[in-house]
Amino acid sequence: MSSSVPEAARAAPAPRRRAARGRGPELRGELLRAATDLLSETGDVEAMSLRAVAGRVGVSVPSIYLHFADKETLLEAVCEEVFDALHARMRAAGEQAPDAFEGLYAQGMAYVHFALENPEQYRVLMMRRHDGPGADLEIATGAFGYLVASVRACVEQGVLAGEPVALAARLWAAAHGVAALLIAKPHFPWPDREAFISDTICMAGLGLAAAARLEDTPPGDGMPLPDLVARLDRLRG
Repeated sequence: MSSSVPEAARAAPAPRRRAARGRGPELRGELLRAATDLLSETGDVEAMSLRAVAGRVGVSVPSIYLHFADKETLLEAVCEEVFDALHARMRAAGEQAPDAFEGLYAQGMAYVHFALENPEQYRVLMMRRHDGPGADLEIATGAFGYLVASVRACVEQGVLAGEPVALAARLWAAAHGVAALLIAKPHFPWPDREAFISDTICMAGLGLAAAARLEDTPPGDGMPLPDLVARLDRLRG
């Protein structure tokens, strides 16, 4: 006997019930997970529309506005969650290293690998201009903060010389440069990727260590090339 309920009505998914009072945080988490999945699956910020997120969770678009002011706010929340994982990985990398200088290398490698594993989130947080300070403060107090702590330990142990924040910013620039290039130019004929990452991270750290031992005049301040070569050669001693 055929049912009196139309086929289309039977096939349609049941509407999501209104969240009970006090369940707001649960819905917020569902929205974040849906947005994260869309961003990872599509690799496209434009595909992560509020309509797409709402459809995946089973709520109306206005429901999203109860938790996020707009798409940009949702997007930054997604990226900040991902970068919490970066902070944890960098801290672990530093703690597992046998000394502070090896810790710098381990943190640099962890940073680049994490960026390559989360390219779209990295692009959003690190390769776009942000109107507010939120994303920058998140980075400054998280992953960059761990890097500064490792640099400070290296300065205290005499491996590096200089102001820790300034030195850490130079190391970050090197790691970001590698990550950004590999993400933005995947079809460029790069050399062996792992060796390229490792050599660049080593170059940045060893370069700062060498610069601290070049005595009075740093390279780039008009030092004659023969003098520079002589000073560098003395480092072999």
